[in-house]
Amino acid sequence: MTDQNQVISPFLGDHDHSHCESQALEVALEQCRKKGLKLTKIRQQVLEIIWSQHNPIGAYDVLQQLQAQGHKPAPPTAYRALEFLVDAKLIHRIESLNAYIGCPSPESSHQCQFYICRECGHIAELNNSAVSDALSAGAADLGFRSQQPVIEVHGICRACQAD
Repeated sequence: MTDQNQVISPFLGDHDHSHCESQALEVALEQCRKKGLKLTKIRQQVLEIIWSQHNPIGAYDVLQQLQAQGHKPAPPTAYRALEFLVDAKLIHRIESLNAYIGCPSPESSHQCQFYICRECGHIAELNNSAVSDALSAGAADLGFRSQQPVIEVHGICRACQAD
């Protein structure tokens, strides 16, 4: 696998999710420091909630989990935190599901492809440069300037196909 074809996937076998979570927080803190962004307590808590699982989570579920932790945030507070995290490239918004998932490589290109299993809900993130290049070339042919194109593919993962 090259840097040009980066795969982030729970579909591919063994995965140490606790390491994944702690590494995501370290990367987020470093990225915010580099960019001069402030990762407030509520933003960090929202990030931790999103990274507590690999399946996408909706804004309402994030709000419920914040409340379960003893916070009383108004819905706009959670939405602002989610918007900040998306803008900072620390999480992705999965448009077709109206949900969010952690971004394992915020320093990389966000022209990616998501493969979403309809059975288990897991999502694999693939950054295939050939796909990204084809999208950019198509946009250029149209005189269109694309901004972080994302493709979402729904189907059934290998594990669910075997069940």
